[in-house]
Amino acid sequence: MSIQTTVVGSYPVPHWLLGDSSRGSLRDAIMVVLKTQELAGIDVVADGELNRFDPSHPETNGMIDYFVSRMDGIRTRYSVTDIERFRADAGLNYRSDPAGIVTSEVGEGTLNLPRDFEFTRNLTRHPLKFTCTGPHMLTKVLTDRHYGDRARLAMAIAAVLRRQLAAIDASVVQVDEANISGHPEDREWALEAINHVLDGVRARRGVHVCFGNYGGQSIQKGFWKDLMPFLNGLHCDHLILEFARRGYGELDSFRDLDPRIGLGLSVVDIKDNGIESPDLIASRIEHAAKILGPGRIPFVHPDCGFWMLQRSVADGKMRALALGRDLYEGKK
Repeated sequence: MSIQTTVVGSYPVPHWLLGDSSRGSLRDAIMVVLKTQELAGIDVVADGELNRFDPSHPETNGMIDYFVSRMDGIRTRYSVTDIERFRADAGLNYRSDPAGIVTSEVGEGTLNLPRDFEFTRNLTRHPLKFTCTGPHMLTKVLTDRHYGDRARLAMAIAAVLRRQLAAIDASVVQVDEANISGHPEDREWALEAINHVLDGVRARRGVHVCFGNYGGQSIQKGFWKDLMPFLNGLHCDHLILEFARRGYGELDSFRDLDPRIGLGLSVVDIKDNGIESPDLIASRIEHAAKILGPGRIPFVHPDCGFWMLQRSVADGKMRALALGRDLYEGKK
């Protein structure tokens, strides 16, 4: 079976959006992002997550704030006491403030993910991926003053996401979880919430797990082997995991990955401005395939999203990704 190329999600924000974030300019920018991926040879494309771009906060790609600021029951203005309580939580020292304070039952509010998908759907004829931050990640960046239990809060968020993602007819729906990698102890309640979301998805279901990309830095520390019970418990079709930056010494642990789950293999380092050669990418795929066996790698992709890179670098890395895959499969 042929290995497909894809992206994780985000793309560098075109500069013109900084001065004009109208729907027309946003549509033009998404068209550019999609066409750039098509020309680079990407099989399953994404909107660059530009629907989440906020010109008032250009330093973030909207992975968190876009979701929580639109949901009911979450307050995004807070006091010094709120901030102190948030900073007392372990594992969140990469953020100075909470994303929000949960003060009542969480509801969908004005969040409208199906509208975001429809805005993009007719701009490409390629298979289209839709990405969404998962309930574990969103729960971990909030201060809870209502539920009194992270598992209950996560399930409330999961219920909102499930209802919305169920209406999205994408080729792939990808749930992004960038905190669980450093907190395998959250496995039980994280799995329940994430699987509740995945069970409502009609499309091919992917879960992206990485060790963070905040300011071009890894945030979480840990090992893939410690996450294997979590990964095997996911109700997904494939994983989208980070390897290029970390190296491939942990691939042996994935011999224990449930055969029903494909292993999406990252072969592009997004924390390095150097553009990988097609030969290097082909060798990384070949190395992984020898360890994992035939048919275990449905996708190759970058470690994480491209949002912190220059466009020229991101574009070069996507071209190298496609050429390296073709080289591995003998398509010269």
